[in-house]
Amino acid sequence: MTVSMKELYAVVDTLDARGFAGFFEPDGRMRFGNAPTLTGREEIASSIEQFFAGLQGLRHEILDVWEEDDVVIGEVEATYTRTDGSEVILPAVTIGRCNGDLLRDYRIYMDINPLFAPEPGV
Repeated sequence: MTVSMKELYAVVDTLDARGFAGFFEPDGRMRFGNAPTLTGREEIASSIEQFFAGLQGLRHEILDVWEEDDVVIGEVEATYTRTDGSEVILPAVTIGRCNGDLLRDYRIYMDINPLFAPEPGV
């Protein structure tokens, strides 16, 4: 059994950092791109809250999901809405290693830099 990517992204897309952290084991780990690994629900929630504070909105389109034993891999397109209302669409792949319906390790592979780059012509 693995975590439902559909349920996970539904929570993320409401910008609910605490709800997202609830998908993890108490000492679960998460790494987003080249950022340091976060350990534990509180550290994950706190870091994700800070990240979400810089957004107006977020939505994921799940392109594909693969499950094998305790691993779930997702391919998504994430549409970030900046605080000025402009949008940036970024591809990503996630890998979750699960313990039943909780994540023990979650990796997000994405180049997040375009989200923070100025819009062309600005």
